[in-house]
Amino acid sequence: MAVVKPFRAVRYNPDRIPDMQRVVSQPYDRIGDELQERYYQLSPYNVVRIIQGKAEPGDAPDGPNPYTRARDHYAAWQQSGVLVREAQPAYYAYEQAFTVGGAEYRRLGLMAAVQLAGFDEGIVLPHERTHSGPKEDRLRLLTTLQAHTEQIFLLYPDSENKVNAFIRQAIDGRAPDIDVVEIFESGVRQRVWVITQPEILGAIQHEMEPKRNLIIADGHHRYETALTYRDLQRRAHPDAPPDAAFNFVAATLVSMDDPGLVVLPTHREICNFDAITPQELLARAGEHFAIEQVPDLPACLSAINAHPTDHAFGFYGGPPTGYHVLAIRDEDLPFRLIDRPVSREWKSLAVSILHDILLYRVAGVPESGIEDKSMIRYHRDPQEAIDNVDSGQGNFVFFVSPTPIEQIKAVAAHGEKMPQKSTDFYPKIISGLSLLPVGENERL
Repeated sequence: MAVVKPFRAVRYNPDRIPDMQRVVSQPYDRIGDELQERYYQLSPYNVVRIIQGKAEPGDAPDGPNPYTRARDHYAAWQQSGVLVREAQPAYYAYEQAFTVGGAEYRRLGLMAAVQLAGFDEGIVLPHERTHSGPKEDRLRLLTTLQAHTEQIFLLYPDSENKVNAFIRQAIDGRAPDIDVVEIFESGVRQRVWVITQPEILGAIQHEMEPKRNLIIADGHHRYETALTYRDLQRRAHPDAPPDAAFNFVAATLVSMDDPGLVVLPTHREICNFDAITPQELLARAGEHFAIEQVPDLPACLSAINAHPTDHAFGFYGGPPTGYHVLAIRDEDLPFRLIDRPVSREWKSLAVSILHDILLYRVAGVPESGIEDKSMIRYHRDPQEAIDNVDSGQGNFVFFVSPTPIEQIKAVAAHGEKMPQKSTDFYPKIISGLSLLPVGENERL
């Protein structure tokens, strides 16, 4: 059973922070040095100082360091009234309005505290692989701060969107409590409503209880970190009750059938790899793929997105090579060539074919170079990858189509994890809207 509870969030005080745009940010893993500096300049109270603070000269493992400074900011901002605690438990309706490909979307989410469950329990499922480095970083922050500073993005089954109906019932006709546009994804309007009506809280919690197979859309590292933190706290406090806050994680839940659920592709740029030229790669790929040269990037993306099985890939190898579309010749090929103990659904994924056949088998890129990211860069914007190749910073680029939600469900249901960056759920769940305290005495 999924235990989804209202909680008393720590939030920015609108009396002290009238312009929320100055304090919200992208999630920590999307914040590079340049964006971090922009957030620092926006406000001394920007949440980046907590979730992804700067390293400073003289930092030491036992402090001072970015984690201890995050703790100090968190405490000082509460003491001064910049951050305030919700008076009573609440759910939070979270609507994101945006445009993709000329179409307008509204994605409705529910911000809540979700009871942690191991993946083997079948309540919450991963769909992508994780790496140890980010988990170590997030665990240091979580143990130092004793609060979940960002939201896990969870998808839940609800074919009739009953939970959305309850949320709409609670917020229709009301002005939002937060209405903001974050500077990086400036085309997204972010609105939040506090929901405290007892009958709505009860109805949502009851509707969520029997659900299983909730899929992590974003936040795999943070979810696994939360499990580790929970286990550490249970050992330290064996008599704590089930409603101890450390048994929960902050999450935004979105229905798998929400009309605003959009998945974007993540394109692959190969770098620091010169064992094969783009021309040689195309020649080798011709054994398994029908190859067609196309004039430009729009033609390339249009062709791969129109392929009936998503098993077509765009390729760019620089100005001498140009753009090509590689379409699989035989739909049985993945099942013959991908030698892994995985399901047919996993082998059918476009990203699986791209990695296991085109990158590893055809191009000869070592799998270790993908795993440690030394030979690959991931891009939402294909032009960034093209510019890198043209400037000599990259070797070649593969363009992919988005992974359909039905394929994500099928792979997760098998308990399998897709290659990293197989999905890009747009837009991101931004940070700074709410925090969930999980100290040893906190209860839900």
